[in-house]
Amino acid sequence: MPATFAITREEIEVYRFSPQAAVGIPLLAVLLQAYLPVYLPFFRMFDLPLLVTIYFAVARRNQVTGLLTGGAIGLLQDSLTHQPIGLFGIAKTVVGYLGSSIGVKLDVDNPGSRLLITFVFYIIHQMIYLLIARGLAEQVLTWRWGYVALAAFGNAILGVFFFALLDRFRQRG
Repeated sequence: MPATFAITREEIEVYRFSPQAAVGIPLLAVLLQAYLPVYLPFFRMFDLPLLVTIYFAVARRNQVTGLLTGGAIGLLQDSLTHQPIGLFGIAKTVVGYLGSSIGVKLDVDNPGSRLLITFVFYIIHQMIYLLIARGLAEQVLTWRWGYVALAAFGNAILGVFFFALLDRFRQRG
């Protein structure tokens, strides 16, 4: 009979980030998201601030920190768009909270789980954004399954490599 290993909440590693990384990485992601699509139109498919939100949320594994990080990144992203303030803020707040909640329960350090988590969270983010934009901001937006699925897959692939790069900035908590 194979041995089973129980992982308790205390055994799951929680990571910290230096203040420079905690501020600089999200700021750089938002700035790249604002300016890269102007020069590289295909880049509109990717959501770097969302990837940073997911990464920090699952690495820190603290729901309050996850929702605050998601909210701050989303509001910063909102400030650089022509959309109403708060749309990205609310959507990324929910993803930050969910990501940190999932990070406590799953092994989020292997590429397969990172791929799956990013794929699912991208779709959740898009659903929340659409609902908020339609309901609160009264915008006329349509759901395009094909585009959302393709973008979710693209962000998931990018996320696996991006998260491996961001792993260099984390410190054991």
